[in-house]
Amino acid sequence: MAGSSPKPEEGKKAARIEIIPLIDVIFFLLATFVLFTLSLERIVSIPVQLPVASDNPGRPDETMVTIQVSEGGTCYWNREPIGYSEIPPRLENYKKNVTNPRILVAGDTKARFGACVLVLDDIRKAGIEQVSVETLVTPTGK
Repeated sequence: MAGSSPKPEEGKKAARIEIIPLIDVIFFLLATFVLFTLSLERIVSIPVQLPVASDNPGRPDETMVTIQVSEGGTCYWNREPIGYSEIPPRLENYKKNVTNPRILVAGDTKARFGACVLVLDDIRKAGIEQVSVETLVTPTGK
């Protein structure tokens, strides 16, 4: 017949490409690559002491100072409005007068992150190690 495909010879088999073993090999290579790359990078962590929650908050520390940063660079030292330039001398005086100085840095809803970082830098320069950052949003000056 004209236009029909030629018949293979009786004794020969037609060559075929099997795709299933090829997929198995590709998955094996992918799994090997993933495991190899995970073992290359060593994960290094910093030990952190997380606070422990309690049912009885107790009474607050009377010597702890709260520095609140608000919009426009206005700062509050224990609810007393002060300028940003007054923070470093007050921190030095606070560190000299208190045996265990502790600072709580807070911000109101419109405080800029950069101003909070400047306050944290001043605290670090003063050598005060016990610093907390308040995550609760409070109104300005409260």
